[in-house]
Amino acid sequence: MSSIVNRLRNAKEKTYGPATLVLGILLWPLVILGVLAGLANPRVSPVIGIYLLYAVLIWLFVFISGLFYRAHAFGSMVLLSPRQFPELHAMVETASADLGFKVPPKTFLYNSNGLFNAFARRILGGRYVFLTSALVEANSDQQVRFVIGHELGHHAAGHLNGWLNFLRAPSQVVPFLGAAYSRSREYTCDSIGAHLSKDLGASRSALQMLGCGCRRLNQAMSCEAFLAQEAMVPPIFGFLNEIFRGHPRLTRRVAAISERTMASPSA
Repeated sequence: MSSIVNRLRNAKEKTYGPATLVLGILLWPLVILGVLAGLANPRVSPVIGIYLLYAVLIWLFVFISGLFYRAHAFGSMVLLSPRQFPELHAMVETASADLGFKVPPKTFLYNSNGLFNAFARRILGGRYVFLTSALVEANSDQQVRFVIGHELGHHAAGHLNGWLNFLRAPSQVVPFLGAAYSRSREYTCDSIGAHLSKDLGASRSALQMLGCGCRRLNQAMSCEAFLAQEAMVPPIFGFLNEIFRGHPRLTRRVAAISERTMASPSA
């Protein structure tokens, strides 16, 4: 793992990550014992059998959908390479090298019909990053580097490690813990993206774009005014709204990068 990731990993992720992993490992034997006990009970075994069938069907669905999505990506999206959008591909290669990847994740650009988004996926063990055309078109090079760095950060920080996520799965029974862990991972990747972009102002602007969604207005958007909106969020319903979500609200994400700016202006 890159020293960059170790240094920039969010403090809450350093707590929630091990907690969910240990809790999941401790709960798996109970899950297995419960299944075995249920199968031994004639009254319960049909129900357990149905749930096991559902589990197998869900696994098959995820596996097959991965195969379909990979085929869709190579057949309908644009794979970045030295011959295809070399500037964007160079950004991916540079960021990947900084994060310690021997082979950069395959990165695709696709027509999002105006939707601003980017995401990282593991498909059958392979690392992939997907960038929407709207996001790339609307941003400067520094902002694009932030987005690329954020998505590569999910791979570098192990957020998409299938085995670790499998071990953590039983910890989802704890209310709100999974969402809290997911939010902490987003803060980690925001920090990685900001570090790789080498422009904290552009990093904040890239996040603000997700809220603004308008290329013409984004550069004129006031970060200070946007941050001031956080004080207008109703405390109780703002809290209730966030604890169910896997992503922090944008005002908090921009504020976290602003705090990083004050902590290390030269970063």
